[in-house]
Formats: sequence, structure tokens, C-alpha cells
Amino acid sequence: MTVKLFSSSSSFHFKFLTFFSSKSTLNPLFSTNILLSNNIQIMSSTSKSDQNSRLSSSKSYLVPSLNSDEIDRITDETFRRYTLSSMKRKGVGVAIVWFRNDLRILDNEALYRAWMSSEAVLPVYCVDPRLFETTHYFGFPKTGALRAQYLIECLDDLKKNLMKHGLNLLIQHGKPEDILPSIAKASGAHTVYAHTETCSEELRVERGVRAGLQKVRRQTQEPSGKNPLSPKLELVWGSTMYHTDDLPFHPTELPDVYTQFRKSVESKCTIRSCFKLPTSLGPLPRCDLDEIGGWGCVPLVDDLGLHHEKVNMGMCFRGGESAALSRVNEYFWRKDLLRVYKETRNGMLGPDYSTKFSPWLASGCISPRLVYEEVKRYEKERQANDSTYWVLFELIWRDYFRFLSVKYVNSLFQIGGPRKVESIKWSQDRVLFESWREGRTGYPLIDANMKELYTTGFMSNRGRQIVCSFLVRDMGIDWRMGAEWFETCLLDYDPCSNYGNWTYGAGVGNDPREDRYFSIPKQAQNYDPDGEYVAYWLPELQALPKDKRHFPGKSYIKQIVPLKFGSSNQRHGRSNYNRRQGKDYAGGSKNFY
Repeated sequence: MTVKLFSSSSSFHFKFLTFFSSKSTLNPLFSTNILLSNNIQIMSSTSKSDQNSRLSSSKSYLVPSLNSDEIDRITDETFRRYTLSSMKRKGVGVAIVWFRNDLRILDNEALYRAWMSSEAVLPVYCVDPRLFETTHYFGFPKTGALRAQYLIECLDDLKKNLMKHGLNLLIQHGKPEDILPSIAKASGAHTVYAHTETCSEELRVERGVRAGLQKVRRQTQEPSGKNPLSPKLELVWGSTMYHTDDLPFHPTELPDVYTQFRKSVESKCTIRSCFKLPTSLGPLPRCDLDEIGGWGCVPLVDDLGLHHEKVNMGMCFRGGESAALSRVNEYFWRKDLLRVYKETRNGMLGPDYSTKFSPWLASGCISPRLVYEEVKRYEKERQANDSTYWVLFELIWRDYFRFLSVKYVNSLFQIGGPRKVESIKWSQDRVLFESWREGRTGYPLIDANMKELYTTGFMSNRGRQIVCSFLVRDMGIDWRMGAEWFETCLLDYDPCSNYGNWTYGAGVGNDPREDRYFSIPKQAQNYDPDGEYVAYWLPELQALPKDKRHFPGKSYIKQIVPLKFGSSNQRHGRSNYNRRQGKDYAGGSKNFY
């Protein structure tokens, strides 16, 4: 009997609106109302047997798994370690903090400089409608419902933490280049502080904000008698572990080989300390904000044109700085998993095979420098080993992709990649792509990973490399389609890491040596030998013998394409993989998942 992946009761398949028409290869007809959201059921984790029982169920579980009281306690303790009661501010007037992808208080240089340069700080977040439009080439939603819900939780937590420290968060819907000049005028602010970004869309917004501020005339007369000055935009760098000003080369001269970059920064650079903040960040400005709509509210998912749907499987990440700090505490200290990170990091099932810091790093709810300092504290108080170093190794990869976006700018998003490769003829076959996107390829390892992605907004680092290789190597599909679908779905979406990884996987990245193929039989054998991962996400496989789960034959849907390299026929756990350029690549992750 053939078991189909989607039963008649499954709603997901039908909720995908096809974005192709019969007359055109590609049309941007995607609805933004197609992804799931974070209605959850909480489960606890204790022993390994309990975890296995939990993972075999269909319920979702929180990351971190702590209750609200524990999260509040850990947050308060961490804040105390990173604040100083004796700080003196020297500024005058009002300064604005424009929060972007830095939704945190701790180690936030923009917030620190705003506080130091003013008598009152006004924190602002702009809900930019462009974040909820469609992707550049293929018209997917730029932000799916899962990431939108996660963002809302981040904003809610930021507002709560700001209020605990004497401030508030002004939230307005609209373009920053329209909103910030109006707020600067209403508040009389002398400076808008923000963290700079590196990609073209974000840089275009920065230029627009700067131009808008130049049209504003402050009401305060300068002591010299000169005409009132316009508010300034002061941008700071704060998204990487190594500061751009401390690199031994300009980012435009970045080495094209990661190992060269890593060895250079490790030997020649130091990592700056986290910025400490005062215990109280107030007061707020005394200005009347009614003329610009008041403080505003944290939006609901429905306000963004998206829908809630229940997530009933896999991990559910809590948004916000409090959750980020609690996950660090849970993973490093409570569960003591940092000591074995290198051995477990290539897992795929459950919350604890890796740190899971990436969603909070992408949204800026935690800084990589704070993670670095926590690793060093762990090494001092418990132990230093290969695993503690490997967490920092992964953070350096994340830095590398950020600096790479400075060097190659828009080449990261173009079909030929940084090296402008023209020799590959990519397909945009709609049937093949939809089977990959919806998890209907006939290869359980691919289908399970894709189901996890659209159900939870997360996929393991190992899984990302496998599904990327399958799409571009076995199917021959335009890698940008995969990259843009990841942009829609991922909670931890970051343009630098996402597109940097996809160019590597497609063989068009900056390193000409990168030409790697991930054999599905070999990956299954190495990382899911008993088929536990695929059986969790594809319950129809649970009744099969463990050695049949990855290649179940007629018990599963038909394979959409043959594997380009190697046979899917399995005997005694061996694959017939044969690669023209050598054996299958099984290591070297390129992000921090």
C-alpha cells in the first residue's frame, strides 16, 4: 500500500497558493497568509527517555523551556552583571534610539551613546511595511507569519524591559525615513542613534532617514547665535563579535577563504567588551507626542495582514531579550550542554543538540559579544575544551558573512553570486520547486526538513545544507528560489548569512574551492541512522523498520527526481555514492544554528 505524505485532512498543501501561471514561468502571486504561527502547548524536558517520549508526540515545546518566573529571574540577574550604578551622563537635550535589528538593552552601543549624550532618551521602533511585501525575484512573502509573531514577541519584551529601566518604546507603522524626522521635530531631538546595516535595502533606508533629518530645523537656538541645526543620524557598528574597525584589513579586502579570515582575526584582533549601562535609563522626554500619534502599541499578527495557526509539532522559540538570556543560561549553565556542543551540533531532532541562539542573534535580542563573554565565563568557572571554542568558531563564521556583504554588496543576491558564475544553467521548474518547498520530493530526509521549516520556522544547520544541496545539485533549481523561500520562513533570517550560505551551497560563492554535494544516503546514515527524525516529522514512517524509513519504496510517495550522484538503494547501511570530485562532505557548518 502506498502512503501519501499529505492526507485529505492536511490543510497545509492547499493553503499554498501557487505563484506560477500557465503563461509565465514565475509570477508573484503568493499570499502572505500562508504560514503558521506560535500557538503552542508547553512541554518540559527532563531525562533522555522523557525527551524521546516527548519527541515522539505531536506536541510542540518551548525554547527556552523555562517558566516565566525563571525567565524574569535570569534576566534580572544578567542585567545586574552588565549594568553599573555609578555611571554619569554628560549630555543635554533629547536623543532618539532607532531600534532596528538590535532589539535589546544589554550591549547596545546605540542606546549607550544616546543616554550619554542626552538628558532624556526616546526609544523608537518603526514597523516598516516593506518588511511585509514580497521578495525581489519570485514574489514570496518577505516575512512569514511565524517570524512576524516572533518579532512581535521581541518588541513586547523590549518594551517591557525598557519600562523596567525608566523608558518606553514608541512604535509607529510606516517608513523610518518618514517617521523619524517627524518624531525628531516633535521631540526636539539633536541626534538619532542606530546600528548600521550592510545590505542595499537597509542602507537605502539609512540614506532616506539622513536626508529626511536634514530637512528638520530644531527649535533650540545654538549658543553661537547660528541658525538652528538639523538633527544628526549617528550610526554605530554592533552586529558582529569582531568590530569592523578592529579588522587587520578593510572589509573590501576580506579574504575569500574563511580559514584565512579566521586565522587573521584570531591572531591579530581582540574582542571588545560589552557596553555597560546604568541601572536606570530615564527620564523620558517631556515633549507632547500626541501630534505624532502617541506611543503606539505593539502590533498584532492580524495588523500585519497575517493569520495565526496552531503549531502542534517541533520547537517554538520565544522572542525577546529575556528569552535569549534565559536560553544562554539554560544551555550553558543549567543543562551544562556547552561542554559537548561540538559532538552534538550536527543533530537534527530536539532543542538541545545545539545552542539555538540564531533567532535571537538575527533579531539582535542578544549580541555576539555577550555570548562570547558568557563562553569565557563558563571556561573560567567550569571548563574550556573544543566545544567551548567551537561556539566562538561558529560566531566567527557569522561575522565572516556579515563582512562579506560589505565586500560583495548586491552580488550575494544575484544568480552568479560573488564570482559572477555564468556557466551554470539553472532551472525554474515549478513542479520540482513546489515539491521541494512543500516536502513532497519522495526523499524523507528532504521532506521532513522542509516540513519542520514551514511548521516551526527553524531547520538545523545540517538540514539546511542537505536541502540546499538537493535543490541545486539534484534538481538543478535556481538557488535564489530556495534562498527567498528561506527568507520567508526562517525565524533567524539574516540576509548576510542566508544568502552567503546559499551562494556557497550553489557553488557560486566567493570561495572558488566550494563545490560540495551532500549525498542523501550518506547524510541519513551519519545523522539519522535509525530514522527517528524523519519518523517524527513524517508519522506514516513510524510503523516501518528503522532501516527502511529513509528509503521506504512503495510505502511512500514516488521520488520526484533521481539522485545526481549515488544511488538511493541501501544495503547494510551503505550508499553507492560516487562523487567525481571526491567523497561526500560531512562537516563545516556555516552559521550558528
